[in-house]
Amino acid sequence: MDSTLLEVLQRPGNLVFAANRSSLPDLSTGGGSAVRQDSGHLIMYGAQGRRILATDPDGNPLHECEWSLSADGGASLTRARFLLDWGQWVGLKPGGTVRSTTLDLSSKPGWERLRADDLRRMASQAMGVPLDEVRFFYSDEDLVVGPLGQATIRHRKDAFYVLDDGTFATARFMACMGAMHWGRIDCLPVVELFQSLLPGTGSAAFELIRGLYDDQNPKEPLPLRYRGIPTYPSEAAYRLFSAFFFPRAQGGGDPFPLFMEAARSHEVTWWPDPRPPRRYFDSERRLCVTIKDGEVQKATSADDSAGLSFTGASQTGFAPCGRQLHVEADVLELHDGEKRIRMPARPAWGKLLDSTHEAVPAHSIGWRSLLGEAFPQVAPAAAFSAVLLYPEDGTEIEERASQSFVADHIQDSFEQDPQLGRYVARAGRVLVDNLDGALGSYLHLDRPRQYTVLYQKAAFAQKAAQGLWNQLARSGRLDWAREFTFLPAEGFRTKAYEQAYDLIYVGVPFSQFDQEPALSALAKLVARALTSGGLSSVVGPAAMAKALQAHQLRLLQTLAVEDLPTFRMHLTILPHARLKPGLTLFL
Repeated sequence: MDSTLLEVLQRPGNLVFAANRSSLPDLSTGGGSAVRQDSGHLIMYGAQGRRILATDPDGNPLHECEWSLSADGGASLTRARFLLDWGQWVGLKPGGTVRSTTLDLSSKPGWERLRADDLRRMASQAMGVPLDEVRFFYSDEDLVVGPLGQATIRHRKDAFYVLDDGTFATARFMACMGAMHWGRIDCLPVVELFQSLLPGTGSAAFELIRGLYDDQNPKEPLPLRYRGIPTYPSEAAYRLFSAFFFPRAQGGGDPFPLFMEAARSHEVTWWPDPRPPRRYFDSERRLCVTIKDGEVQKATSADDSAGLSFTGASQTGFAPCGRQLHVEADVLELHDGEKRIRMPARPAWGKLLDSTHEAVPAHSIGWRSLLGEAFPQVAPAAAFSAVLLYPEDGTEIEERASQSFVADHIQDSFEQDPQLGRYVARAGRVLVDNLDGALGSYLHLDRPRQYTVLYQKAAFAQKAAQGLWNQLARSGRLDWAREFTFLPAEGFRTKAYEQAYDLIYVGVPFSQFDQEPALSALAKLVARALTSGGLSSVVGPAAMAKALQAHQLRLLQTLAVEDLPTFRMHLTILPHARLKPGLTLFL
């Protein structure tokens, strides 16, 4: 192996898995192989012929894989990790989460003759999915009938983890997806808890999936299908798949409408795009660019306090948060409002295509205007990491993550209950207090309203403001942005509650759940600020009921959060999930 390849293998941080590091001596003496692609990217293979490392042309890591011998003598993916555009590592563990269900079939006549396929037919009928789908995801090892008639059904899923130090020693669960056959890629996966994914996780994961697919299909491409129990087709999933594979509908025609039908999305076949996107890291400028066939699709700065990438404007002239990139004569120009950053392209990126659209002028109202002049600077890592994470074990779900279950339930209630819907329809002034984890759900955009938002965590408030700006910009209603005021709760809560509001949404801090004086003081603030006939949603401990009623607030509903349909649905994904005891929603 030449000195360049050896330097890449030995570069600190490129290989961290013990199995790979222990094989370094063998790799350096010819026990492995390497391929440099036309783009300059490097792929390193171990003695088993499986890829263990992929890098950009400069040797910056993209992903690392660890393999072990499987029962059939082949290779099985043990773990993988991949680097996001902004420098965060994410881990992948096949079969990382396993849910077991036990059924007592001892009273069923002839249970002694039941086999795995019989259980598959029962599961197919119970779940309303084709038998082939059950057979695809449940092996014989996942369906076992014991000697006493107890049937055990295991549902394995692959798990994503945040790797704070780049290794699994600090792994924090993030999301999961249907278990894939990594030794032979044969489907496109369904991701659950996708809103918990750190930005860039989807494209980096598919970079790995596409790489392994290419390794396994060097001559004849294999069509893939979107498969899961069930599938959740979405426009975002379609765009992600289309970046690496191109879709075909049976009989021709537009595959998108077919894909969006959950019952028929598997009918779309996906074929490898001969020119998938490639990522390039610029360590000196702490920049990552994604290029597809000469077109720069995305640029991400690891030092960007906005926690957002730059993309090209769409054909309609829209770019998320007005942040767009423009390329001309191999010079990359990044636009952030009125700010312009120009940088020459690096030779390793290859010849770049000039942008086909002119840069769109900056909007008169930028997304930062929603946050006011006193908004604190957010650290880049905190800005990129502002997602809600849920533990996979019985660890109590933290405060912000708990808020999403209530927000989604309230939103559903307002849509389904005309009486509750009328409260929103006539509200002119709204206060949202300490609900950073679900701010977007409390901002109703059917008509202009005055909003005051009190936040605890600036990174989550910033992310909510960015999402709000995008919604207003797409609908041509940016002038509504003047009606929103974001304020840090510390230092502004008392003043904010001196105003009157038709709607008040408030979350009691977990730290105050056992502090009766604090609960009474908050109830007093709500009662004083709520207009006659107004509605308030309060999320807090069960003891909050007494404090609210003591201040002449009439309780319309009192609901334990653990009983809400939104949380019950969460339990189907993470059955060990546990909320703070006594967490209650009051209307």
